[in-house]
Amino acid sequence: MIIGCVGKPSVGKSTFFKSATLAEVEIASYPFTTIKPNEGMGFVKIPDVARDFGKSANPREGFVLKDKRFVPVQMIDVAGLVPGAHEGEGMGNQFLDDLRQADVLIHVIDVSGSTNAKGEAIEMGTYDPQEDIKFLEVELDHWYYGILQKGWAKFARQIQQEHGDIVKALAKQLSGLKVTIPLVEKSIKNLGLADTIPTDWTEKQLFDLARDFRKSTKPMIIACNKIDKKTGHENYIKLKAENPDLILIPCSAESELALREAAKHELIEYVPGETSFTITEKGNSMLNEKQKAALNYIKENILDKYVEGTGVQSVLNLAVFGLLKYIAIHPGGASKLEDRDGNVLPDCFLMPPGTTALDFA
Repeated sequence: MIIGCVGKPSVGKSTFFKSATLAEVEIASYPFTTIKPNEGMGFVKIPDVARDFGKSANPREGFVLKDKRFVPVQMIDVAGLVPGAHEGEGMGNQFLDDLRQADVLIHVIDVSGSTNAKGEAIEMGTYDPQEDIKFLEVELDHWYYGILQKGWAKFARQIQQEHGDIVKALAKQLSGLKVTIPLVEKSIKNLGLADTIPTDWTEKQLFDLARDFRKSTKPMIIACNKIDKKTGHENYIKLKAENPDLILIPCSAESELALREAAKHELIEYVPGETSFTITEKGNSMLNEKQKAALNYIKENILDKYVEGTGVQSVLNLAVFGLLKYIAIHPGGASKLEDRDGNVLPDCFLMPPGTTALDFA
């Protein structure tokens, strides 16, 4: 499973990625900072079930903080996307190639409206972030359509002449986009194409089919970044009303990065995704007044205001457990919590829905 972090340049996408992974990525406010996809490990947060047995887990991968276990997930931060990517604009071709491998997308937007369509800085609040949501969907839909439509007439005619199975043929043709036989069957049925001849399908029907494939194979969550900026909250409320079918999470990647860096240096105690932190003795002695004021700003304007905290951890958890509906599985069982080395529940695997014991073995 791979999470793709996407969006136009300069919206805080690389900051989001670094805050989720603490990876050393290039962060700057100009287009195409990310030229090649940065790869890293983010972490979803689950309860440490070992606590139910009076113990604490010793993860082979990931870590435990207090009563929470953090399980690794692979993430990629791909090149900034601009309108016209499916036609090769900006870093479009590379972006779309990098995107193929992602199972779920986190679309980071500048909810404050202070960057235009190309990611250039403008006066805060003068750009409608709804445009960013629409343009990414349009780019992806046209990308899928371009792949589906290329050579369609010959492809459909061959299926008809050979009395082939259009469902199996399409699934094979689009396997690189993670399109499966059950998905093709479902989409064709939903669009009323099941009892029709593929050579008769119109361009609109092909486009609708491509969009249906995109929605299923690249589910998306919107990280409304820069929520603490002047126009951020107002725009967020507006976007929620305009997009009732989408998952939008208020987010401040910059705040999350600051908290994780402070916790990394033992200046505060902070569990990602929580709505509070505590300054440590070391922090009290080492943090200057400006740094303490910055932490207080995060507390008052982010943590005290939003149940999602900074939003970064909520976005990761919703992407994996909400959109993909993965489940966390601990091998062993209540009668055997430890491995032969004495490690308590060392393994935790994230598995897709419908996984059976046979699949897991």
